[in-house]
Amino acid sequence: MDSQHQPLEALQDIRRMMERSSRFISLSGWSGISAGICALAGAWAVHLRLNRNLSDTGLRGGYEYYTRITGILLIRELVWIGAITFVAALVSAFLFTYRRSQRNGVPIWDRTVQRLTWNTFMPMLVGGLVILRAMQLGYFELVAPGCLIFYGLALVNASKYTLGEVRYLGYGQLILGIFNLWITHGGLYFWAAGFGILHIVYGTLMWWKYERKLS
Repeated sequence: MDSQHQPLEALQDIRRMMERSSRFISLSGWSGISAGICALAGAWAVHLRLNRNLSDTGLRGGYEYYTRITGILLIRELVWIGAITFVAALVSAFLFTYRRSQRNGVPIWDRTVQRLTWNTFMPMLVGGLVILRAMQLGYFELVAPGCLIFYGLALVNASKYTLGEVRYLGYGQLILGIFNLWITHGGLYFWAAGFGILHIVYGTLMWWKYERKLS
């Protein structure tokens, strides 16, 4: 009986080795959690800045309406907040992932990680150019849904090179972004829900599934 099971176990071992060689499986759940916290902090900073602008000008309307009327200086401030938030989230996610990859003895920069990086950042780069052009044309209502949609596409595209659960995070971003295309005055809240709350939920689930027993 044992001899019959040995070939099957050997095949399973080979399959696991092939999966390890073709997928980067050291993404840390803490990376998602830290990225979500950074996103919520950035959304709160934007919220405070827009409320301050509202009290100074006495304007009424949605966030996109404020940016349309109050001009380029406010827009630049919001872009800087977004850039700082993105860098903070990226650095924190990298540090947690690097720590886990060291524990697992997995290279942090091999051919698989290069493919993962390319397939993640290519849609995001294209999306960034589209969003920049939308801002130049004054279509500020498209900024938040555009961020969510292109980021969701990047996650789905990259999921074949890392944990399969990443695609579900991507689907969540896409759904929020599509809804935001019609609920335009809730851009900041959709942005916070997608980049903040969904990341924290995803990261927590991934930590519970893959890292809890190792802690």
